Amino acid sequence: MFNYHKLAEVTIHDTPFPYFILPHVIHKEQLAEIHQDYPRIDYSGSFPVQELKYGKQFDVLVQALNSPAFQQVIEEKFHLTLKGLPTMTTVRGKCSLKDGSIHTDSVTKIITILLYMNPTWENPGGQLRLLRNGSDIENYFAEIPPEEGTMLAFKVTENSWHGHLPFAGQRRVVQFNWLTSQFVAKKELIRHRISAKIKKIKHIGRVKSIGL
Repeated sequence: MFNYHKLAEVTIHDTPFPYFILPHVIHKEQLAEIHQDYPRIDYSGSFPVQELKYGKQFDVLVQALNSPAFQQVIEEKFHLTLKGLPTMTTVRGKCSLKDGSIHTDSVTKIITILLYMNPTWENPGGQLRLLRNGSDIENYFAEIPPEEGTMLAFKVTENSWHGHLPFAGQRRVVQFNWLTSQFVAKKELIRHRISAKIKKIKHIGRVKSIGL
């Protein structure tokens, strides 16, 4: 699934926090099948992969993220040990204008992997910016178009600020995290499940209100 030669060669940037950006990490011939097998998500938000229906090739992608080979690469890049730590995979399909506010990930997350799966991207909104502070979306040092097969990986720190300009529409991204404990993993899964159900109820309510 992944081009491990490119992963081995990618440069880690250490400031202002450890990260790397790698386009074309997925072999080109597999992208069409992943798109076809991507879960259907009709509203914004992050959804636990356990709550979604998807096809075989998307499952192969999820398994690749959870593989020992991928874990080893990330351990070597970020000089840490992840063995035995729980993981969490969430999926996005839609973006709303409320998404993208500046934030750092929770301290219960150790490493964040973002894998983008949009065939093309030309809109200035929705392009993730890595930021120098938590207050100015224009003070960025890297901007990542969420195009298919692009991977962003970063160590979660108190200053790993990121966000993007407003965008509404389809924006496919798979997020994968190593977490600090199994307790945290269970708590995060419950939180995401509750959030997903609320979003689904709100979406159904909006559809009914406009008579669709």
